Amino acid sequence: MTLGYVGAGNMARALAIGFGEPALFSDAGSGRAAALAELVGGEAVATNSELAKRADIIVLAHKPAQLATIAPELSGAEVVLSLLGGVAVEQVASAIPGASVTRAMPNTAVAVRKGVTCVCGAEELDALLEGVGRVVRLPERLIDAATAVSGVAPAYVALIAEAWVDAAVGQGIPAAQAAELVSASLTGAAALLEERGMDTLGVRREVTSPGGMTARGLRVLERAGLRAAFSDAAAAVVGSAK
Repeated sequence: MTLGYVGAGNMARALAIGFGEPALFSDAGSGRAAALAELVGGEAVATNSELAKRADIIVLAHKPAQLATIAPELSGAEVVLSLLGGVAVEQVASAIPGASVTRAMPNTAVAVRKGVTCVCGAEELDALLEGVGRVVRLPERLIDAATAVSGVAPAYVALIAEAWVDAAVGQGIPAAQAAELVSASLTGAAALLEERGMDTLGVRREVTSPGGMTARGLRVLERAGLRAAFSDAAAAVVGSAK
């Protein structure tokens, strides 16, 4: 089974690395297709038409506004995985008649096979996507909202980790050790929450003694508006997708 990526940006790169199989790639002249083919194996093809003829699955990873221009070049495509933000399954199916369309919103953690991919539309690619992480099916009306949760997650966690390391360094811990402490703590806390069925209150109670250090730290985070910041960020992401 050969995948053909139309577009070779960051998300195409993450998926291709995660799948770990040679593939076909095209771009608009950026040179990224050739670089990605060299990285994971496969070939950069000269045209989208050639890619459509040779690939079993077409991955739309180009800019959403380019669909009307690119779609005619993909005539005859039978299976399409669309990564186009804000573009409905029906729009892609109308632009590429006869294709079975799955709309997906992965995050870049698919590169290490720990991603989260929100999907709607055809179900035939679910098993493929499960190879690079967790697949969550949602009604299409919720895909943009899901982007504000899992799609942005690597960036949000990276920002939190950065601030956390800086805080540790500010208390005198060397940067390398601070980074090790934060990285291991994030991994362990995520595993604990997963094991406890996302019982966030229970996990917090196990760590938080009345009037203790953790309680003081949590009060500061609450006063600083942590919850409101996440809520506002989600609203901003969803609003920008419409």
